[in-house]
Amino acid sequence: MTSIAPATRTPAAASARPPAEKKGKGGLVLTIVISAAAVFWISPLALLIVTALRPLADFVGNGPMSWPSAFTWENFADAWGIGNFATTYGNSGLLLILKVPLGVLISAMLGFALAKLRMKFRRSVMFGVFLGLTIPIYITIVPVFIMMRSVGATDSVIGLIGPYLAFGIPFEVLVLHSFFRQIPNEIVEAARVDGAGDWRIFWRVVLPLSAPALVTVLILDAVATWNEFLFALILLNSDENKTLPVGLLNFQGQFSNNNTGLAAGILIAVVPILIAYTLLQRWIVAGLTAGATKG
Repeated sequence: MTSIAPATRTPAAASARPPAEKKGKGGLVLTIVISAAAVFWISPLALLIVTALRPLADFVGNGPMSWPSAFTWENFADAWGIGNFATTYGNSGLLLILKVPLGVLISAMLGFALAKLRMKFRRSVMFGVFLGLTIPIYITIVPVFIMMRSVGATDSVIGLIGPYLAFGIPFEVLVLHSFFRQIPNEIVEAARVDGAGDWRIFWRVVLPLSAPALVTVLILDAVATWNEFLFALILLNSDENKTLPVGLLNFQGQFSNNNTGLAAGILIAVVPILIAYTLLQRWIVAGLTAGATKG
């Protein structure tokens, strides 16, 4: 009988295999870091929910970081009346319905023109649009207020549409222009050969192919419109015209603050946005990353 010598691994073969233990430790460390970051980012929302569900006396007596001795839903009922949400929800919703689709449509048309059409002064127009991204909103408060007062558009929900469009369109054009550039020119030229004009190409070819980018700017613009505070605070005076962010100021008095009611009011205000983000997050990520890849 012949004996079979045990197989020996060469140093090269041994070094070619990645150590499983090192790989496992790296994955565990990465998981711990990501979990810690997730806890850190979610902690403000968790603290907001706990504050909204605790009595005001417990919040004042034990401090905001203590665990509540009792929970109550009364803060939400009180917040609805104090924040005048029956009115402010309607005003913010009206702005959302009128301003957001109009802004996305204008941005889509301008982005398509800059990306796919041969037009004079295209670089100058693009520079002028993107220059709007560099202008801080704070330095425009006085000029915008004077201009809006001169045309009688102050203390009007509809009057907010103009300033909102002016500051929302540059970013939307940036996102859509980047996405439209990734659409192959062959598709546009093929539509022209078939007799389609610029408008028909825009409506029938470009927009259907740009659904992820359109949903992205739609959601981001809706969030910005829903949360906008400065213009609404400066241009709106009467309670019947206030929007949601301005209505939250009702929880702050001269000598005391209703912190638990404010927390409940904030939750009431952000629920629609949280639902929209949850349902459409896949579209948002796809729209933001599509224009970043060169294809």
